[in-house]
Amino acid sequence: MVEHPLGKGKVVDPSSTPGSMVGCIYILQSLKNNRFYIGSTNNLERRLVEHNQGRSTHTSFTKPFKMIFSQKFDSLTIARKIESKIKQFKSRKVIINIIKSGKIEIDQSGKISW
Repeated sequence: MVEHPLGKGKVVDPSSTPGSMVGCIYILQSLKNNRFYIGSTNNLERRLVEHNQGRSTHTSFTKPFKMIFSQKFDSLTIARKIESKIKQFKSRKVIINIIKSGKIEIDQSGKISW
């Protein structure tokens, strides 16, 4: 695990983590229009390359991107559930708050906070 280049969250190399099902939430920011994109993956480096090469239909018109937040979770399933919950807010303010706090927390009831 290394510090994220922008100092927000951590960049995780899943290949250095035991178990292939480690999941990560990430937030990208378009350098073209400053919009945010939230995603989940088990390989951050590969996914950022895919976004910047236009291999993702949802983001191909707003590339290039910089990764501004990432956080590791125990499984890709958990990461995808959190991604879905964050997207349900449909709020730029929520995304900015996550970036500023540098961490997404989940309590035992499954409630997400930052």
